[in-house]
Amino acid sequence: MADRAIGGNSQALLFLTDEQLRKGIEAMFFAYRGFTADPDRILADKEYGRAHHRAIHFIHRCPGTTVNNLLSILGVTKQSLNRVLRTLIEDGLVESRVGRQDKRERHLHLTPAGASMERELSDAQRDRMRAAYRSAGPVAVAGFRQVLEAMMDEDMRRHYLALRDGGA
Repeated sequence: MADRAIGGNSQALLFLTDEQLRKGIEAMFFAYRGFTADPDRILADKEYGRAHHRAIHFIHRCPGTTVNNLLSILGVTKQSLNRVLRTLIEDGLVESRVGRQDKRERHLHLTPAGASMERELSDAQRDRMRAAYRSAGPVAVAGFRQVLEAMMDEDMRRHYLALRDGGA
C-alpha cells in the first residue's frame, strides 16, 4: 500500500488507519523535540526561549519587517512579542527603526550580533534537516514538504508561501 501511495496513487492515502495516524502524530512530536533540541541548548545558555528564536528567525528572513507583520506571522499577543523584542533589543540583537512613511511603524532588523546568533541557531537546524533529507531521499523530502503545507492553516500558508517565494 505504501508503494502505491508513493507511486502517485493518492487514493491509498485515504485509507490510513487510526494507528497509522497515531504513529505519524507521535513521530511529529519526537521529530520536533529533535529539531528544537540543538537551538534550545544554545538559547538556554543565553537565557532565551523558543519565542526569541522564532522572532530572530523571521526578522532575519524579512529584514525591515514591521512589528505588526511579525505579530501576524508568529500568532502571538502584542504583549508577548513586546517582551521578547524588548529583551532582544536591550541585548543588542535586534534594532527597531521608525518607519519612513509611517512614523508609527517600527521596522525590525538584526544587528551583526543578532545575525551571528541567527546563523548559529539555523546552522544547528540545517545540519539536522540536511542529514534527515539525505537519509530519506528526494521523493520523501517532496512528500514531507507537501504534508507540512497541507497541515497549515490558510493564513499561515499565505505567510509561508510569501516567504518561500521571496516575499514577506
